Amino acid sequence: MAQRLPPEVENKLVEAQRLQEQLNRVVQERVALESEKSEIERVLKYLEEVEEKEVYKSVGGILVKVPKEKVVKELKDRLEILEIRLEKLKRQESELRKRLDQVLRELREAQARLQTGATSVKAELGKKGGG
Repeated sequence: MAQRLPPEVENKLVEAQRLQEQLNRVVQERVALESEKSEIERVLKYLEEVEEKEVYKSVGGILVKVPKEKVVKELKDRLEILEIRLEKLKRQESELRKRLDQVLRELREAQARLQTGATSVKAELGKKGGG
């Protein structure tokens, strides 16, 4: 018969799973935003080299001719927003990693206590049965 885990250990397992899921979501979002940031930086660098005063911008499936300065400003504004969001996500990721590490450490300690307890119970039963 399988032995049921103590409620505090089950709670820690659930918390560890929840933290891991949150961490995965934060990492996915960070990677996506870093990719977008890289793309914007590449486009801005390219636009610096373009001599034309107007460029084409994709708007809802069509290309519209707009002043280059307007596009550059929009991209720089978006880049600024991305950088702020990325800093927040990096802090959140760090906090989640620390919390997850703490919960996993607590789980390992609980596991060691449970194994030690099980070993001592078996030893006691062995002494009673063999004596």
